[in-house]
Amino acid sequence: MSRRVLVARLDSLGDVLLAGPAVRAVAAVAEVVMLCGPRGAEAARLLPGVSEVIVWNAPWIANPAPAATAEHHGALVRLVRGAAVSEAVILTSFHQSPLPLALLLRSAGVERISGASVDYAGSLLDVRLRPGEDLPEDIPEPQRALAIVGAAGFPQADDGALRVRAVPDVRELTGPGPYVVLHPGADAPARQWPIEGFAETARLLESEGRRVVLTGSGDERLLTRRILERAPGALDLAGACSLPQLAGVLAAASAVVCGNTGPAHLAAAVGTPVVSLFSPVVPAVRWAPSGVPLRLLGDQAAPCRGSRARVCPVPGHPCLAAVSPDAVLSAVTEIERPAPLRIPAATTNGAYE
Repeated sequence: MSRRVLVARLDSLGDVLLAGPAVRAVAAVAEVVMLCGPRGAEAARLLPGVSEVIVWNAPWIANPAPAATAEHHGALVRLVRGAAVSEAVILTSFHQSPLPLALLLRSAGVERISGASVDYAGSLLDVRLRPGEDLPEDIPEPQRALAIVGAAGFPQADDGALRVRAVPDVRELTGPGPYVVLHPGADAPARQWPIEGFAETARLLESEGRRVVLTGSGDERLLTRRILERAPGALDLAGACSLPQLAGVLAAASAVVCGNTGPAHLAAAVGTPVVSLFSPVVPAVRWAPSGVPLRLLGDQAAPCRGSRARVCPVPGHPCLAAVSPDAVLSAVTEIERPAPLRIPAATTNGAYE
């Protein structure tokens, strides 16, 4: 396939996973080169339809941000030129502008660039969607991305569900038998259910004879250790899984309990029900897990709603602190599925379905 198109999503793991349906739309007619930041690169490699991944840390996205130097910008220009792409589609959320990246892509010689921009784009975009006019604001992120690639000439190619490539057999990590995954961490404190809630939920699950598996990054072991104090029988896999292995752990779970964080979307991509402890600092209509049985917990009308705060601006973190472990246990019971499931094999396009 000679046509090569760059699809850019410069954010984190969850944002890249949500771009998956849009990536497949482009991949139906072209070879996809995915441009990601360091936090999203592993997720990009899991997406069906991605042929190549370019990693670059955008100064207007990353936190902490790299210095916006000519050398740093030149590195991206060289990478894009080396990828030999003829066109690009820039995927952004409602609060982001595609224009800084569009300027750099023009410098790299990309001939056709599409994106959604509130601001006048001049010669930076060949196809411009105007949020609020051409593009509704309150739609799920996968639909927003599909609308952008659709305007660029790549119509939706399938059912639009989240998917990843086939996941590995992780029974050596998890052991046999069903289990519920608790993922206590989140990128921002404002999106995190108090750890005492996770610990008591794990204890309640164990008291019913359920197996509990804890997941997280190596940095989140402090959280999982606090859960183990209350539920010593839980299996702690924090820091023990690659991203494909984490996908396998989530795929074999009966349910996943987590906040608004990337693994929630990874669970959705492998078809596992999610109990989402969702802080309304960003709208659930845009970023809640989709395509699987879901219970959304948390006060979506709390004073912090729409603030995009990283640290809760309301004393006591009431939007999530008011959620009881008993409510979480009830939600798990309502949506969980029989497990363990078979370990899925690759389909013809390498996707897990």
